[in-house]
Amino acid sequence: MTNAFTPIEILRPAVLEFGCGTITAAARFAERIGAKRPLVISDPFNARRVDRLALPGAVKVFGEVKPEPDLPNLDKAVAMAREVKPDLVIGFGGGSAMDLAKLVAVLCTSEVAFADIVGPEKVAGRSVALMQIPTTSGTGSEAGTRALVTDPVSRNKQAVQSRFMLADIAIVDPDLTMTVPEEITAATGVDALAHCVEAYTSRKAHPAIDLYALEGARLVGQRAVADGGDREARAGLALASLYGGYCLGPVNTTAGHAVAYPLGTRHHVAHGLACAVIFPHTLAFNMPAAEAKTAAVLAALGLPAQSDAKLAFEATYGFCRNLGIEMRLSALGVPRDDLGVMADEAHAIRRLLDNNPRDLGRDAILSMYEVAF
Repeated sequence: MTNAFTPIEILRPAVLEFGCGTITAAARFAERIGAKRPLVISDPFNARRVDRLALPGAVKVFGEVKPEPDLPNLDKAVAMAREVKPDLVIGFGGGSAMDLAKLVAVLCTSEVAFADIVGPEKVAGRSVALMQIPTTSGTGSEAGTRALVTDPVSRNKQAVQSRFMLADIAIVDPDLTMTVPEEITAATGVDALAHCVEAYTSRKAHPAIDLYALEGARLVGQRAVADGGDREARAGLALASLYGGYCLGPVNTTAGHAVAYPLGTRHHVAHGLACAVIFPHTLAFNMPAAEAKTAAVLAALGLPAQSDAKLAFEATYGFCRNLGIEMRLSALGVPRDDLGVMADEAHAIRRLLDNNPRDLGRDAILSMYEVAF
C-alpha cells in the first residue's frame, strides 16, 4: 500500500455541476462556448429525451450506443461525427455512452485509428468540447480519463487512457436516474461500490483517494441502491458513483473488475451486474492482505465486523443478494463449460491484476467462477 509521500496526479473535469435540476447547465455551457453543431452520443432510450438538454444549434444524435460497446459500434459513431464535424460532443447515458463520447471527441477530427491510441496517454489532443451527463449511477465515467471498448474478435476490453478525454464539464443530475429500474439501480450501485473498494484496497491506494473511496462505500451502504424512488437516495448514489469515478483515474480497479470483464465480453452480462456478482468473491480473497481496510469497508456498508474471510464473503454476498441482484452465473446464461476460458482471459488482464493487494492465480479465478455458478 502507498502512503502520503507517494506522488499522485489527480485530474478532475474543469467544471462539475452536481444536484437535482442541474441539467439546465447543459444549455448554458453550450451557449457560453458558442456551440453550433452539438453531437449527442447516447443509447436508444436516452436518445429519445435529448430535448431535455435544450441544446442550441443544429443538434445531431448518435443514439445507437450498445450496453457493452464494441469496435463496430465505435466506428459507426466516429463515422457520423466525422461527417457532422461537431464543435461539442455530449455523452448522455450510462458509462457506455460516456466512454464512446470520449473516444469520438478525440478521434473525429483526425484519421487516427483506435488501435493507435489504445493504452495510456497515446492521444495527441482534442479540438472539440466534451460534456458528460450520466443517466445512471455506477460507472463514474463522467469524472474519468478512461474509455473501454470490446474487440469482437478477441472478446477482450481494450482501454484508452488520456487526459484529453477528461470532460470540460460533467453534469450529474440525480433526477435523470429516477427512471432507472430497481434491478439496474442495484447492480450499477454495486459497480460504484466496487470502484471504491477496489481502489481503497489496491496496491496503488493513496490517502488522497481513500477518503473518496470510503465515503463512496458508505453512501452505497446507506441503502441508496434499494431506495430507488427516493430523490435523496438517488442523489446519494449519484455521489457515490462520482466518487468511484474519482478513484478510477489515479488508482483504478483491481481483481474484481478483471474477473468480471469476461462475463460481459463473452456472455453479455451487464457490466454493473457482473461486478456485483464478483464483488464478494474478490473482497473475501483479498481480506488476508488488507484486513484493516476490509474491516473499514464492512463498517461503511453497515455490516458486522468480521475477522474471517468466509464470514466477510457471506456478509457481502447477502448484502448484494438482498438488493435483489441475481448472484448465480448459471441464472445469467453463463455456461459451465466456458468457465476455464473465462479464467484464462481474466488472468491475462495484468493492468488490473498487478494492482491487486494479493496475487490472484488462474486457478483461484476459476474457483471463484465455480462457486458463483
